[in-house]
Amino acid sequence: MSFLAALRFLTIIRFPLRREVTPEELARSQVFFPVVGFIIGLILAGLNWLFGLALPPLVANVLLIASLAGITGALHLDGFADTCDGIGGQKTIEERWKVMRDSRVGGFGVIGVSLLLLVKFISLNNVPPSMMTITLIIMPVISRWAMVYALFTYPYARPEGLGTVFKQQASPQKFSVATIITLAVVMLLTLLPNIAYSYLAALVIMGGTWVIVTAAATYLKHKFAGLTGDNYGAINEIAEVSVLILVSMLAHNRWLGIA
Repeated sequence: MSFLAALRFLTIIRFPLRREVTPEELARSQVFFPVVGFIIGLILAGLNWLFGLALPPLVANVLLIASLAGITGALHLDGFADTCDGIGGQKTIEERWKVMRDSRVGGFGVIGVSLLLLVKFISLNNVPPSMMTITLIIMPVISRWAMVYALFTYPYARPEGLGTVFKQQASPQKFSVATIITLAVVMLLTLLPNIAYSYLAALVIMGGTWVIVTAAATYLKHKFAGLTGDNYGAINEIAEVSVLILVSMLAHNRWLGIA
């Protein structure tokens, strides 16, 4: 039930359930977030193969980014846009919360999402073919782990809401299991293209993403007096683009045997 709850929450994939999932059950499903990320990654890898049969790489990469948004129902992009709107301008913390609750997207949100998608597209174009499949899989795995990390590490901003239940269900055990799953997937996959320093490359990609996510989450905590549900979505997006940038950087400089 917990896995299916996580799958339904993070994607548009639906399986029939015998009953409705309670907020507490949904919150407990956070331990399966990296597993859902793995499924998303497999779908992206399959689509990349399919698109590559008839389309040039640039077109295929645009469709991959669009497919990722479609698979997730643009859930995290919406959170990123709301977070950008909340950050923009001189506002009190309560005003920032109010802006994020507004269903309308403001100028800061539009600019933020546009720049995010642009950086994703350019970074994906610079991932070498030998690393493309692996990158498409580990990107959603690490980014979903990043949300579990943020839930466990940082306080929740608002006194009510679904995020409060998620925060209450966060625990060292859930975070540890999610971290072990993520490390195992990333390390095993980096073995496939015969990278000279595969384990080190895996640690650099995951560790580098952790550093960026920590910096972003700390900044958001300062802006919102804690993190909100929209902030968790923004952290997911920041982690995704961080993985793409790190892989592109390693490949561009031929570091750790990635080329």
